[in-house]
Amino acid sequence: MPEPSDKGEKTGRLYGGPVIDAHCHVASTNFIPRAFVEGLCGNVVAKFMANGVKTPMGQVVDMYLAQNQDHEADGLIADMDAAGISQAVLLLPDFTYVMASDLTIEEMHDRHYRILRRHEGRFFVFAGVDPRWGQDGVSLFEKGVTSRGFCGLKLYPPCGYSPSDVRLDPYYEICRKYKLPVLIHIGPTSPALAFSFSHPSQVDAAALKFRDVNFILAHGAVHYVDDCSAFCAYRPNVFLDVSAFLGSIHPQGWQACLAELFRRNINHKILFGTDWPVFRYSGGHKKVLDMFLAQGGPLSGVSAVQRGWLMSRNIARILAVATAVAPDHRAETATSSPLSLTPA
Repeated sequence: MPEPSDKGEKTGRLYGGPVIDAHCHVASTNFIPRAFVEGLCGNVVAKFMANGVKTPMGQVVDMYLAQNQDHEADGLIADMDAAGISQAVLLLPDFTYVMASDLTIEEMHDRHYRILRRHEGRFFVFAGVDPRWGQDGVSLFEKGVTSRGFCGLKLYPPCGYSPSDVRLDPYYEICRKYKLPVLIHIGPTSPALAFSFSHPSQVDAAALKFRDVNFILAHGAVHYVDDCSAFCAYRPNVFLDVSAFLGSIHPQGWQACLAELFRRNINHKILFGTDWPVFRYSGGHKKVLDMFLAQGGPLSGVSAVQRGWLMSRNIARILAVATAVAPDHRAETATSSPLSLTPA
């Protein structure tokens, strides 16, 4: 990974080195259930109403859905290019066990494999599977790793399971074998789902049991920040990402929240991430990255070396291990038998 250059000074940014977005999603209704969207939009409507703006729920949902038609991630690539983001981690949560979706989780894995090939060298895919799918789910995840070049596991506990559930052990064993990271949603989400399994303490038993697997607490700069920071400080295999930082409820705003986080002496454990397409409504990657890297912004108190850690080196270090052992994803076997993923 190249050292940070002086390009930052020329663009008005505090940092001009490589940027890897460690937390993105494909902005597509192929992968996001309508019920999930309606839950999010319910909060938007409630906020509008509190400000005296009466907006029909259906109108807000339609607006959101219209912005999520980037089925091949071409729009994401264009946005990354405009912002100077070289690569990104694409995360595929599995909502299909609890919510009606346009595609099965196996079909979603197929589509993400296609996106990976379409944009060669730009994405790393962390594939999600709900542990309640049983052995077929384990086989699907392992197929993604061994035949498609997926290099991480994405878990969404608000769907109704603990990240330390023993049914996840076979997945963690695969991650241990292939040196893959596990990224876990932390904190509240769409009100269509439960929040009880999304506290970082739910990860601890798994992180202790699988000490040679790296666990990433997604949104750790937004939800349960003190707890996420403590786990990063005291568990060598636990990291956090700052994705969705614009949504911080810190009383002094997201800049103050991040500035405080960066003073906690855990910058070697923090990953830059956005949670695209969430930031699409705030001007896209370029505008958000300009704010993140602005003079006087949250990185002002961070050394040049540590800025490099936060913006690319930490996630690159994790991914270097995963991609070093991953097979050539072009070697997928077309004759594999179909899986019958039906709720247990």
